[in-house]
Amino acid sequence: MFELACARYARRPAFSSFNHAIEYRDVARYVRHFAEFLINEFRLERSERVALILPNGLPYVVTFFGVLDAGLVVANVNPLATPREIQIQLSTAAVSAIVVLENFAYKLDDILDENLAKAVVSVAVGDLLPPRKRAAIHFVQRVFRHSIPPTKRRYWTFSAALSRQYPGARSHAVASLDDVALLQFTGGTTGTPKCAMLTHRNLSYNIAQIRAWLGEAFCSTPQTVLTPLPLCHIFALTASLLTFVELGGHNVLVTDPRDIAGLVRTLRRTRPTALLGVNTLFHALLDAPHFRAIDWSRLRLVIGGGAAIHPSVAERWQTATGMPIIEGYGLTEASPVVCVNPTDAKHFSGSVGYPLPSTEVSIRDDDGAVLAAGSIGEVWVRGPQVMRGYWMNPDETAKAISPDGWLRTGDVGYFTPTQMLVLVDRKKDVIIVSGFKVYPSEVEAVVSALPGVTAAAAVGVPDERTGQAVKLFVAPPSAGLTAAVVLAHCRANLSAYKVPRLVEFRETLPLNELGKVLHRALM
Repeated sequence: MFELACARYARRPAFSSFNHAIEYRDVARYVRHFAEFLINEFRLERSERVALILPNGLPYVVTFFGVLDAGLVVANVNPLATPREIQIQLSTAAVSAIVVLENFAYKLDDILDENLAKAVVSVAVGDLLPPRKRAAIHFVQRVFRHSIPPTKRRYWTFSAALSRQYPGARSHAVASLDDVALLQFTGGTTGTPKCAMLTHRNLSYNIAQIRAWLGEAFCSTPQTVLTPLPLCHIFALTASLLTFVELGGHNVLVTDPRDIAGLVRTLRRTRPTALLGVNTLFHALLDAPHFRAIDWSRLRLVIGGGAAIHPSVAERWQTATGMPIIEGYGLTEASPVVCVNPTDAKHFSGSVGYPLPSTEVSIRDDDGAVLAAGSIGEVWVRGPQVMRGYWMNPDETAKAISPDGWLRTGDVGYFTPTQMLVLVDRKKDVIIVSGFKVYPSEVEAVVSALPGVTAAAAVGVPDERTGQAVKLFVAPPSAGLTAAVVLAHCRANLSAYKVPRLVEFRETLPLNELGKVLHRALM
């Protein structure tokens, strides 16, 4: 897919980073150089794992496709993870090489042992940018202390790797559809993480399914997509990077989406036709200075995922931009997209839409029996995008995938009379109050409608009388926003058993890389 796209769209701009664009033909050249480097310099064999510890940027794109071009497997690692979390993921994937942004290289100093990673490539954030652009980027660079003797591991810079020439270089490996392309970690930051094995077939099918959903009218026209979500997460990787390469689109990569002022400037300059986001990002943009000055006249598609989009945020977004947020549903184990609303939706639906082509979705009870339409139960999924299983973890694989190929998602939902899927919550996050089920997402959506609330999280805490009670965390503290105001609002909009027993204000709430609140960190 990548090679065909680079040949077909050779002269089109492929990616932009820090306001510098490169064409598809240049990306293909860099990718081939990096693949040859991995094969000839590191002597990596087919299916060995290469960890990418990189933020969004041109080096991520080149190394991702370069690893695959060499017949190897990408293991994505969040660069913002702690050294302990990184060590767990590197060990779990048994990586042979690591590509890391030099800002984060210090995290490796004390965690690499002699049995892990033959080689390390350090990347500067300005690599692949012209000198003028590199000089304008103000990042504090960190370097290796080389606490491990150089004889034990080989270190290269990314620029040196791309400059190497290999006359008569070994031809790159050709992966089969059923070879693993990606090891994608999911959960597990408090213990050993599970690592989904996504094959070339899984990813290819999901791209084809997304293209069918988008329709030829959209796909046949050059598009500019803005990607503020991290490519190390499967949502942005498939829905933005892979899909828009297949379409020959121009992908504007945002390295630091937490810089909301910078993101607004990028939106004003690039005027994208497509945008991917999550609830916290849309909320932050709506409250940002100069947001109203953005020209949205070219915008054709806004996709929301990763976590539930709150109706109040969706309504404000459509009022401000004229475009609804099209919400979808996916999970790492499904490459990730499972369901999505129609592209021609006029308003935010509150559902996650319909299953993609060739995708089956059913609602099951705790015994695995299919429930009638309208009944709430666990969401099960079957389709060609469902993972092979968890890496080196047959027990967890057997728990997640039934003998006939159904993926037990752990999400709770139901079908509307028109067969749209509505998600209620994660099965493990449901709070039981006096035998009644309370879904945190409902409480959070109600509280998020209050002015001044940027984030809310509801969790269950032990209670002698009711078994569990609802505790609510709200951010940020505000002089006009008291616990009494929050509780009064909840009583007016929720049944009595759903009303929080406790309210705690915090400056911020713990979020994952997509901006989704980490409920387990609050328990």
